[in-house]
Amino acid sequence: MAIDRKLQADPWEDDDAAALAAFKPLTREQARALRQKNPLLSPWRVILAQVVVGVVVALLAATITGRLAAGWSALYGAAIVVLPSALMARGATSRFSSMSPGAGVVSFMLWESVKIAVSVAMLMLAPKLVQDLNWPALLASLVLCIKTYWVALLWRGR
Repeated sequence: MAIDRKLQADPWEDDDAAALAAFKPLTREQARALRQKNPLLSPWRVILAQVVVGVVVALLAATITGRLAAGWSALYGAAIVVLPSALMARGATSRFSSMSPGAGVVSFMLWESVKIAVSVAMLMLAPKLVQDLNWPALLASLVLCIKTYWVALLWRGR
């Protein structure tokens, strides 16, 4: 059976060749300008923002409800987000994770799994650790601290 050579050809091959021909590496000055235009956002800055949001929500919860337990519940809700995020940031910014792209991916997946496990464990322990637990305050604080990641994206700009 004779198979037409055109049927076997890679349809993307022409696009790849054109892209490689058009590729030009950046000069040192161009790379520096690009880094200045798009600076990296430190995960520690995001975690600090989460702490601030959690404290503000805890103060508001205690003030609005008139109960200190609501403030502690909201503070614990923030801790459910902040502590695992700090663990992940510490692990993801370690020397091991920057050794190679593969190590970085494995490190990210490992620390994301740790983050999820710690968050779930803390959430399950909430009724035992926080006296007079106020679930709405805890969940409001937790959600607002999680949404801080979106605010961090706005800090970077377009």
